[in-house]
Amino acid sequence: MISVKCPHCRVGLKVDEGKLPPEVTSFKCPKCKCLIPISMLSTKEGDGFSSPDSNTTLIQPVKTTTGKLTVIADTHTQEQMFPLREGIFIVGRKSSQPSRATICIQTSDRSMSREHIRIEVKKDARGGFKHYLSDNNSKNHTLYNSNFLGDEEVVILNNNDEIVIGHTVLRFNE
Repeated sequence: MISVKCPHCRVGLKVDEGKLPPEVTSFKCPKCKCLIPISMLSTKEGDGFSSPDSNTTLIQPVKTTTGKLTVIADTHTQEQMFPLREGIFIVGRKSSQPSRATICIQTSDRSMSREHIRIEVKKDARGGFKHYLSDNNSKNHTLYNSNFLGDEEVVILNNNDEIVIGHTVLRFNE
């Protein structure tokens, strides 16, 4: 649910954007009966957005699919891709030693822990999916979009986010 204000009578409304079909471009205000223009935000590159002075309300669509992690190839690691689904994933370096990792990256990057990060994929109240990232008490910490994650800090992953574990770069995509 998001809050929307009618641009005509200024009444506050709650809108469940998950129930709006993509082709809907407006709806009637229940108070003044005037049309309230809306525009669904798109995640496709190159799509335009309304100008800030526009009376159009931008609504983010519900993400109904889970994401994936892509390991970016470098001198230590070949490109690898790991689809995500609902649940908890421990991500780290593949090793012959015992590990709780559910996603094991084949690499010679010794600065990556065997259980480096934790990703939890949960369904949200709107029926979409959210991806939560945290450092898993790794020795060399985790960079998220060029910022170190703090102890017990949890962030929500967005499309094209960059995660660095050890010297290895991962890309999250929806």
